[in-house]
Amino acid sequence: MDIYEIRKHNLVKLIGSQRKGSCAERWGMAPAHLSQILSDKTAKNLGDDVARRIEEVEGLPRGWFDSIPSSDDVQPLVDAVNSKLSAADLVKQMLAKSGKGIPEVTRQRLLAAAEEPAFAVASSDDGVVKADFSRPGQIGDEVWIAHYDVRGAMGDGEVAHDFPEMLQDIRVSPTHLREMGVEFKEHFHLKLITGVGQSMAPTIKSRDPLVVDISIREFVGDGIYYFSHQGHQYIKRLQKKGREHFKMISDNTNHPPEDIRVDETYIQARVLLVWNAHLV
Repeated sequence: MDIYEIRKHNLVKLIGSQRKGSCAERWGMAPAHLSQILSDKTAKNLGDDVARRIEEVEGLPRGWFDSIPSSDDVQPLVDAVNSKLSAADLVKQMLAKSGKGIPEVTRQRLLAAAEEPAFAVASSDDGVVKADFSRPGQIGDEVWIAHYDVRGAMGDGEVAHDFPEMLQDIRVSPTHLREMGVEFKEHFHLKLITGVGQSMAPTIKSRDPLVVDISIREFVGDGIYYFSHQGHQYIKRLQKKGREHFKMISDNTNHPPEDIRVDETYIQARVLLVWNAHLV
């Protein structure tokens, strides 16, 4: 299921036996718009703004629409857990029930992961947290993170694009992220972007996907940020240097620090995690 299928599933569950017209009126949308979202014959999806508005009207927690359904599809797996089946047996049941579109390589990887012990988190000497990030989250805990084709340059800067392309969404467990030490308020503030270049190695290698928090749009302390400066996009460490300047720092010692003006620097997000499971 992609993010829009999950939202549609939750929308159908929310409406239940209610009249669609009444729901549309309560949610401030045209009945035809709601019908298009619910129809299997149209490509109309439930977007972010409408999803958040419905959640607010119905008193639901923000991001409720993005949570993978847990009440009906997962119950057979919960029953299986109670019957003391192994993790591998549970995965086999899941694949048999709803894994028709999953490639054989992915199937084997899921089965191999299920047969291993639970993930371990270790801290290296440099304070970077390393963990096996491939582990699935708790049942019903997974959410989707949007992956955008926005390249932040870890070098001389990448030219900014007005309309970034959306790539394949990534499913993650907020609980798993927090257990690894990633700090964030709401999971829907998290997005995935990609860095290019070698100036942030070894912390970030070229084309490593990065989990960022887009709610952080200003400097909140030393750290790695995704920002634009003089029309180019960067992924670099920032430190405050007086009132008017940042020190832009590369982890690769072959790239010396630079001083850049605060009023010419526009922070877009803070980098929280490298997808190779390095906490930054």
